[in-house]
Amino acid sequence: MLYQWFELGHAAVKPARAAADAGKLFFNNPFNPLTHTSVGRHAAAACEVFERTTRRYEKPTFGIHTTDVDGQTVSVLEEVVWQRPFCRVLHFKRDIDAARGGTDPRILLVAPMSGHFATLLRGTVEALLPDHEVYITDWMDARNVPVAAGGFDLDDYIVYMQDMFRHFRGDVHVFAVCQPSVPVLAAVALMEQEGDPHVPISMVLAGGPIDTRIAPTEVNKLAQNKGTDWFRSNVITTVPWPSQGFGRPVYPGFLQLTGFMTMNLDRHMKAHKDLFYHLVQGDGDSAEKHRDFYDEYLAVMDLTSEFYIQTIDQVFVRHLFAKGEMYHRNQRIDLTAIRRVALMTVEGEKDDITASGNVQSHSICVRVSRLKINSIMSAQVSATTASSTARASVRILLRELQVSCAIMIRAQTLPSRRSCRISALRVYCARPMAGRLTTTPRLLSRPNRGPRCAPTLPRESKRSRQCHCAHPSIVTRLITPLSRGRDCGRRLETCS
Repeated sequence: MLYQWFELGHAAVKPARAAADAGKLFFNNPFNPLTHTSVGRHAAAACEVFERTTRRYEKPTFGIHTTDVDGQTVSVLEEVVWQRPFCRVLHFKRDIDAARGGTDPRILLVAPMSGHFATLLRGTVEALLPDHEVYITDWMDARNVPVAAGGFDLDDYIVYMQDMFRHFRGDVHVFAVCQPSVPVLAAVALMEQEGDPHVPISMVLAGGPIDTRIAPTEVNKLAQNKGTDWFRSNVITTVPWPSQGFGRPVYPGFLQLTGFMTMNLDRHMKAHKDLFYHLVQGDGDSAEKHRDFYDEYLAVMDLTSEFYIQTIDQVFVRHLFAKGEMYHRNQRIDLTAIRRVALMTVEGEKDDITASGNVQSHSICVRVSRLKINSIMSAQVSATTASSTARASVRILLRELQVSCAIMIRAQTLPSRRSCRISALRVYCARPMAGRLTTTPRLLSRPNRGPRCAPTLPRESKRSRQCHCAHPSIVTRLITPLSRGRDCGRRLETCS
């Protein structure tokens, strides 16, 4: 009955919300003499704050219509390239020449399915679009999926990931933000176990709960102390009529939002108080920033109960994934099988959901760690940044990615040198030659598309520095982002 009571309360306040909206329009009308008085400004501000705190926020749109490519503004069109009942993959198609677009790497942003919509990654998409073919997972609100479509649990999530990778035929770099780090890593491990040739080129796991036993946060401790049965009894409810998913058991978005906000309740209360004063003082820029953030933050979606409970039980309570004891439909997930996919982890020092150390999958991905994987931590990245990547914060994360990245040698069936670019960054894979590793950078297009250019940097020149290492893998740190199609004039630091 929890969901029904929520809907009843929302419906009961609807007349007052409509009156507040009308009052805001009345006191903001330029022809109203009260508009320019202190009374009018206070009344209009109070009406807007009340209306916004009682509103139901619908799913936002990405609203990305243009981007800059090679210094020119081009249009961007959203198109659906893959779809299932609970998810679809959106491609941000740039209006550029096919030959030019074919040289840019594909990157799949796996948005978190944790209560908010994929539009929270809008800033990440905007930052990647100039140099990438960008795709993103757009998860469906469970309350809008009919019961006839069936259920959706963590095992189904992993299958969805595998199907997406196969759709791209392995020609894709995967960027998992927060929660999807677990199913992405599991999907890759299962595909490696089966010898599937369509594994992705690389995967970046940002703020993912790989091993929550390390430095547990308050969220981790709550799951551990309460246990799975408590969550099943207290937070699971059914979708009420007249929603399309009527009768489906879900973990409702409003409960998830309540949990998020109570973790920093003082900050949210202060933000709304500041909104009131900004409106009274006529500070439209500050008020607009508040609207932009909370229009996104307060728009939430429901999760299927089976997915939520299985994730709580296996990842946060029993830690089966970190222990290597997790099964996917009677098949054990062996993370040590991962060998062909480059792995990078990103942590946020201020992340209050996934603490520092939670994301480290190096110790359980043994065969990848032997081939050198990389990890970075940003002192400026918080939970909001790593999980929802707010517009300004995503640029901090991308700057960190531009100076630290992971590479590894691909299998013999794939090109021996591969270019993986994040924003203006290119990551170079190298080929062992006669027992030694030659680390001459080489720009290549996507697999089987032919080289765009392949300049060789002179050894120990004034413009570059290289080292030749005996170890079969290297970590490359890009000191200055490379310009398109040219290596000369930029400095690369290569170390074993």
